[in-house]
Amino acid sequence: MTAKFNRRDFLGTAAGAGLIALHPFSARAAGNQAHLRIMETTDLHVHVFPYDYYSDRPVDTVGLARTTAHINAIRAEATNSMLVDNGDFLQGNPMGDYIAYERGMKEGDLHPIIAAMNTVGFDASTLGNHEFNYGLDFLMKALAKADFPVVSANVVKEMAANPRGDKTLLPPYVILDREVTDGAGQTHTIKVGLIGFVPPQIMNWDRRHLEGNVNARDIVEAARAHVPEMKEKGADIIIALSHSGIGSAEYTPGMENASVPLAAVDGIDALMTGHSHLVFPSPTFAGYAAVDAEKGLIHGKPATMGGYWGSHLGVIDLMLEKDGDEWRVVTNAVETRPIYKRNEDRSITALVESDQRVLDSVAQEHEATLAYVRRAVGKTDAPLYSYFALVADDPSVQIVSIAQEWYVEQMLKGTEYEGLPILSAAAPFKAGGRGGPDYYTDVAVGDVAIKNVADLYLYPNTARAVLVTGQQVKDWLERSAGIFNQIEPGKADQVLLNPSFPSYNFDVIDGVEYEIDLSQPSKYDTKGALINPDANRIVNLTFNGAPLDLAAKFVIATNNYRAGGGGDFPGADGSTIILTAPDTNRDVIVRYIVEQGTISPSADANWKFAAMPGTSVLFDTGPKAAAYADKVKGVKIAPAGDGPDGFARFRIDL
Repeated sequence: MTAKFNRRDFLGTAAGAGLIALHPFSARAAGNQAHLRIMETTDLHVHVFPYDYYSDRPVDTVGLARTTAHINAIRAEATNSMLVDNGDFLQGNPMGDYIAYERGMKEGDLHPIIAAMNTVGFDASTLGNHEFNYGLDFLMKALAKADFPVVSANVVKEMAANPRGDKTLLPPYVILDREVTDGAGQTHTIKVGLIGFVPPQIMNWDRRHLEGNVNARDIVEAARAHVPEMKEKGADIIIALSHSGIGSAEYTPGMENASVPLAAVDGIDALMTGHSHLVFPSPTFAGYAAVDAEKGLIHGKPATMGGYWGSHLGVIDLMLEKDGDEWRVVTNAVETRPIYKRNEDRSITALVESDQRVLDSVAQEHEATLAYVRRAVGKTDAPLYSYFALVADDPSVQIVSIAQEWYVEQMLKGTEYEGLPILSAAAPFKAGGRGGPDYYTDVAVGDVAIKNVADLYLYPNTARAVLVTGQQVKDWLERSAGIFNQIEPGKADQVLLNPSFPSYNFDVIDGVEYEIDLSQPSKYDTKGALINPDANRIVNLTFNGAPLDLAAKFVIATNNYRAGGGGDFPGADGSTIILTAPDTNRDVIVRYIVEQGTISPSADANWKFAAMPGTSVLFDTGPKAAAYADKVKGVKIAPAGDGPDGFARFRIDL
């Protein structure tokens, strides 16, 4: 008797499950067609475990071990697949610093991120700008143990008249023979060319490591030279590993974010992008010239960007068709697969579990990193607390400002901006509010561990510098002063703080001295809109002891959020950025503490409230603030009873 299966029976069998798991391209490929699926990770920054070493806790938002779950699934879905990494894998979290600064790299050592990538099974990678942070010797020792080729076309040891003649630090490209299975089940050998690029700005960002050792060519210039050469050598398809963001379509030499002009280079079939820590395709890039942000196309060619720290896997599906002796792309599809989702209540739901093999490959280094972040990297000779950060110059904000200024000064050396006065803007992040009465920085005198830096700087922002006028400095401070309610002179116990104004928008600018006149209305509303053009809360604004020249030029060290327009601050709308630094602000603080050994973060009272006789104000802060109330410079603070919800109330005599 012949067995009969209905549709439900068929889908329940293992064979049916296997068939239904195939990607549509694989399922419908004809005899002369093959489906090739190319997966991308980018900007891993040594994140293997789903762990935040700064806060010393597991998280569901990072980690190659999590991304590998998607890689495994996709390898099962596609008849033919490849996995590439797009750079910035070697530096970026405390595990990377532990290896570089503590364990070191000797000949034959296996770096943990390389161990993890070998375990996952990458086909190739390129270099990102952060690969150079620890120097060329460290980089080459780390790469020596990679089971996959690493390519970079525009980092050059000896530069020729034509890029084809350059002696590059690494091979500019690789052509891999890969067997693919067509729709009829026949196997073919296809030559896949992979070429890599890094922003030429590495020569500024890591000048101390690179100057005199290598040079960096323009990305598009290098591509125009090497891509035809790859075709001559038989590459059937060419994938650009572009550690460069998606930016302007207008080509200018030396572009940092050159992926759009790069896509226009004839012969490139698809692009893996990165560097920007964003996701593509996504609405973020809607309206960009030559970019289809919905389909994931740049100049009509498929492209992806897989987030950062393992947050997403970028995936490009290519349907290839054999035409004579050549293969060509006839259609494509692009997607990204996240490892988590953010819920409406801001909680996180993990979408995948970690691959245990990947965790096991770096388990020893993970434990060593935990010990490292829990150990002191320096000392502080003054307590670091934020209980009074919204009402007086504050040590927890001060140390951030000092570190930012120190860093930006180094980064601007050798540029046209060297020698300009550098100011530094920083805001308190842990300052009570909705976080509750314990939501404050409080680091005692003595040892400072790396994980303490998370108390000082909560967010993974990256360092930026903007060029502004003295007038914009003043208006920047006017915007910050919107956190305060207008105070009536001669009246007691008025409420000082506007609860709808977030503390992260209360920038203190170090390098100038100023007072805030609370009798004036705020010039800007809580969103940054100009509401009182004639208001002047910022008074007695001086620089080096003299009235600030409103026409003079100043550099302000800040972060990517503020410099890019976050908070709508005058002088910070993205157009004034002169330094897009490669390092996070937290890394800057750690480096500063390591270099100093012992920090002295006591506030210098460079700002205070203008005197207002017979007037007092009230504000609420954490109850532990009482221990520091008599140590705050430039303001008279006294306890005033209990506030609501566990807060303590204090009075300021103006």
